[in-house]
Amino acid sequence: MSTQHTHPTFAKLLCWLASALLLSLTGCAKNYVVLLPDDDGTLGQVVVTSGQQTTVLDKKNQGTLMGGTRSETFTVTNEQLQKDFGAALAASPKKPTSYLLYFETGQALLTKASQAEIPVIKEDISHRPGVDVAVIGHSDTKGEAQANYELGLTRAKLVSALISDAGVSTERLSVESHGEKNLLVKTPDDADEPSNRRVEVIVR
Repeated sequence: MSTQHTHPTFAKLLCWLASALLLSLTGCAKNYVVLLPDDDGTLGQVVVTSGQQTTVLDKKNQGTLMGGTRSETFTVTNEQLQKDFGAALAASPKKPTSYLLYFETGQALLTKASQAEIPVIKEDISHRPGVDVAVIGHSDTKGEAQANYELGLTRAKLVSALISDAGVSTERLSVESHGEKNLLVKTPDDADEPSNRRVEVIVR
């Protein structure tokens, strides 16, 4: 018996089956695997092989028994998923989240829209035990490269100070600058581009 998937972010779950309907079909409790969509709605594929039988799961909430002699599939309801996998899903770590905060030109001053994002980031951090946070400063290409590196670092330090009271330890908070090296929008030198004046915060 083996399972194989073609999408790295799908949820593949195993448990002892509690469904009365499936128990009546098999005569005893069986393990099963079910395919769930990713958080963004994308769906991968699972190939389950048992002996000479191969079953492909490629639909939302589609499941199949493991160790069965027939390659049949069934749909698992959301209620059944919660009954069988609720505890495992609740215990699963949250996926990393990336935030982009933008700055006024040539300054370490957040735009008003990005200022409003700070409480959202802090809330995310506070709900992750053992959280790691990376803060990366960037600039546009206006001015000298070294000055832009320093400006990116200043921006990153500002953001790290704003979120430092959200429950992340200094050992798990990294701060760095890429200056004008990793542009979000490719521009020529000495270009004023608002999308490049940013700090990226990665919460994981």
